[in-house]
Amino acid sequence: MTSTTDQVAGLDDLAATTLLRFATAGSVDDGKSTLVGRLLHDSKSVLTDQLEAVEAVSAQRGQDAPDLALLTDGLRAEREQGITIDVAYRYFATARRRFILADTPGHVQYTRNMVTGASTADLAVVLVDARNGVIEQTRRHAAVAALLRVPHVVLAVNKMDLVGYEEAVFAKIAEEFTAYASDLGVPEITAIPISALAGDNVVEPSAHMDWYGGPTVLEHLETVPVSHDLTACPARFPVQYVIRPQTAEHPDYRGYAGQIASGVLRVGEAVTVLPSGRTSVIEGIDALGESVDIAWAPQSVTVRLRDDIDISRGDLIAPSASAPATTQDVEATVCHVADQPLAVGARVLLKHTTRTVKAIVKDIPSRLTLDDLSQHPDPGQLVANDIGRVVVRTAEPLALDAYADSRRTGSFLLIDPADGTTLAAGMAGEAFAAHAHDAETEAVQADDEGWDF
Repeated sequence: MTSTTDQVAGLDDLAATTLLRFATAGSVDDGKSTLVGRLLHDSKSVLTDQLEAVEAVSAQRGQDAPDLALLTDGLRAEREQGITIDVAYRYFATARRRFILADTPGHVQYTRNMVTGASTADLAVVLVDARNGVIEQTRRHAAVAALLRVPHVVLAVNKMDLVGYEEAVFAKIAEEFTAYASDLGVPEITAIPISALAGDNVVEPSAHMDWYGGPTVLEHLETVPVSHDLTACPARFPVQYVIRPQTAEHPDYRGYAGQIASGVLRVGEAVTVLPSGRTSVIEGIDALGESVDIAWAPQSVTVRLRDDIDISRGDLIAPSASAPATTQDVEATVCHVADQPLAVGARVLLKHTTRTVKAIVKDIPSRLTLDDLSQHPDPGQLVANDIGRVVVRTAEPLALDAYADSRRTGSFLLIDPADGTTLAAGMAGEAFAAHAHDAETEAVQADDEGWDF
């Protein structure tokens, strides 16, 4: 009989081999959309009618061969300008793995779109034009990947056919980028020389670069390890809904439904409910209509506790031995995604997992320049696409993990309370693994009207 530990490990291994979320980024005319199109085309992941539509548009433009970039550039403005503006998601699969691809724009003015696409990625593909080498935009993309704690980064040195497939050109670019990304704290960097237009080293190995013995882009995507030991993570269970049927069949049933954000929950385990701090023991776990002894992320389950505790949507259930501390002072890095500025003293709503609370922006200590990672002190406000440090005071305590420890429970949104517009995406704790933020923050006096906490 297989133990529950083996079952969890087996499930995790299966997930690691069947699904990879990855994002692509590149400067204008680096060939990013062409790379994605080539990847989809050569891996036989394009439907016949899609290819026929691309061939028709390409023919109308007088092109001899189909423009594979049109497979991802779906907006009219994108096709007219030959650029990527919005995040395009593509789903495809090979015999070895399933993929969710986020094709993100590379322009400075669309930084917020790249943050959105890469926020859930296990891997980021950063494109570089072999003729131009590592430029300012390349460093910006590396910085965003590091900021979002993307564990794997692929440097795709494109247009090698235009530099005569020279090994020295590739080696110089790979060395410069690897040094820069490593300084930012990116844990793993893989450099691959390619020609997206010709198909070299995208899906099939190149016949022009016999000096390169590494994997193709697809081979690396199929084999990169993204396994995660669920049993080693502290469990976090945000309550989404309280189930209390009060029927003749279930007169005393009280369950707390939601999706396990991380870790493993077990029957008989002592837990703490946050932010109240009250404790109890897991009496039962219901999954898919059946009682189970163990459940793990990202399963959706109903948890039953031994004691009747006042629990509602937004509360967090965690093992007492590893429960996070609660706080009303949130220090974080945010990417401002709204057109309206975010200023000191702004009244906002902070949404963390299933919990939404009132908050005030107490300080904006600095704005980050991704080109050179310099900090501009006291900017006063953040505008669209800005990335900066903020200090937020919440009306109620939050059980917030550091983003470095958990991308799920360490992230949050700042929302306009007037119309529900998302203002900023936040990452609690330090910005970069290798560049700790040490600026001191000062309290800012807030206005009244019930928002001064």
